[in-house]
Amino acid sequence: MVLPIALSAAFLLSSTIASVTYLKFLRRFTPPSCCGNRLSLTDGDGEAPAPIAYGPDSPAGLTSSPILFRRFRWAEIELFTNSFTSDVIGEGGFSTVYLARLPDSSLAAVKLHRSGNSERLLRAFKQELDVLFRLSNPHIVRLIGYSDHGEDGASALVFEYIPGGTLRDRLVGCEAPLPWDRRLSIALHVAEAVDYLHEGGELPIVHGDITAANVLLDERRGPKLCDFGSARVGFSAAVKPAGTGDPIIGSPGYTDPYYLRTGIFSKKSDVYSFGVMLLELITGLPAIAAEEGGSPLAAAALRGAAAVAVDPMVAGSFDEEEGAAALGLAALCVGDQPSLRPSMAQVIRFMRESLPSSISTVYLKSDGSAEP
Repeated sequence: MVLPIALSAAFLLSSTIASVTYLKFLRRFTPPSCCGNRLSLTDGDGEAPAPIAYGPDSPAGLTSSPILFRRFRWAEIELFTNSFTSDVIGEGGFSTVYLARLPDSSLAAVKLHRSGNSERLLRAFKQELDVLFRLSNPHIVRLIGYSDHGEDGASALVFEYIPGGTLRDRLVGCEAPLPWDRRLSIALHVAEAVDYLHEGGELPIVHGDITAANVLLDERRGPKLCDFGSARVGFSAAVKPAGTGDPIIGSPGYTDPYYLRTGIFSKKSDVYSFGVMLLELITGLPAIAAEEGGSPLAAAALRGAAAVAVDPMVAGSFDEEEGAAALGLAALCVGDQPSLRPSMAQVIRFMRESLPSSISTVYLKSDGSAEP
C-alpha cells in the first residue's frame, strides 16, 4: 500500500532530489533567446508595445490586428442573457458572468462589467480586452466577441462556455475526486498555457491571477485558463511601489510574497501562483490551508509541515517517486527568490521528464480536450 508522502522529513528529501534533478536538466536545457526577460522594465530595454488590431470597429483607444472578433450590439447581449436574468455562473468584484445562448443555440458565457463610468474600471476593461485579443491557445478560454455599448459605461465579454466548473470545485467537496494522473495532466496543460502567455507571442503577457478557481474544466476535464482582468502585456516585470493606492494583483494565498514586499510583479510571480495551484492538486488542500491555522499552503510546504502530504483521496494510485518529484517541483516554484524559480518552459520540461508515467496515461487531443 502506497502511503501519503508526509513532508515533515520526506518533503525535505523530495525537494532536494527534485532540486538536483532540476539543476541537472537545467544544464542540458537552455531556452531560446526569445524566452528571456527581453521586455523587463528593469533591464533597460524600454521597447514599447506593438500596435495590434481588434477588428473593423474597435473600441476607442485600441488599435488594429489580424485577429478579428465580433463586436456585438448591446441589444444582442441582452438577448443572449434574457436581459441579464439568465443563470449567474460566476461573480467578481465588478463583474458578473451569465450563462447565455447564442443565435445558433450554442451556449456561451457573458461577463458583464459594470463600470459606472469609472475611468479606472473602463481602463481595466480595455486592458483585459487588449490581452484577450492576442490569445489563441487550446488551454485558454476562447473569446467570441465583446460589446462596449451598455448604459452607464457597462461592457461585456462573450466567451465560449466551459461546462465542467472550476478546478477548485473539483478539488473541494466533490464526491468524485480527480485521479492522480488527471491532476498532473491538468497541471501540465495549465503550465503550457502560462508558458504560451509568457513566451508565445510578440510581447510577453503576465497573467497575474493564476488560481484553481481560474481554471475551468471542459466536459472531458481538459483545463482552460480564464480571467485575464489582472493580466499585463508588454513587459516581464514592473515596479508598483507600496502605498500607490492601486489594488493588489492576485488572490490571497496565491500572491507572490516577493511582489508584496517589493512591488515587483513579473513572470516569476505567475510561476509562484502556479506552484500554489500545483500544491493544491497534489494535496487537495486549499491555497489558504485551514489545517495550518489559516496560513498559506505554500508557506506550509516550504517549512516541511506534516499536514502537507499527497491527497489521501488518491492514495495507492501514484508512484511515490513521482509524488516526491511533483512536491519538489512545487517547492521550487514557490521559493522565496524569483530568480531561483524555474521558468514555465522549464516546469514543462521537468514534468515531461520526471513525471512521464502519470502524464502519459491521460491523452489530450490537439484542441486541448481530454479523451475519456
